[in-house]
Amino acid sequence: MACEGGGSNVRSSYYTILGIRKDASVSDIRTAYRKLAMKWHPDRYARNPGVAGEAKRRFQQIQEAYSVLNDENKRSMYDVGLYDPHEDDDDDFCDFMQEMISMMNNVKDALKKDLLNNV
Repeated sequence: MACEGGGSNVRSSYYTILGIRKDASVSDIRTAYRKLAMKWHPDRYARNPGVAGEAKRRFQQIQEAYSVLNDENKRSMYDVGLYDPHEDDDDDFCDFMQEMISMMNNVKDALKKDLLNNV
């Protein structure tokens, strides 16, 4: 499936890249991103070409992880393994799955309300 996400063996998990837990809040994600972006920003290593390439690679990974985990829709798709920013072929499928996840969450919320009303 083209929309792989959280379980991909090809590259590190976005959560691992940012050094956060899967249940991290938006604030935790933002804080981790800012800290790592400052640490690995390529401009900091401009005078050291030996490290500049590694800094650029890490900075790009950090930006990619943040762009997915900071977006609620992308993050939910990533968490269920249906998001891959490197493949554009299955955008329609990913949109469909996002809609399905949203509908399932709505049903889950409605069931919780029904259970609470019946107690």
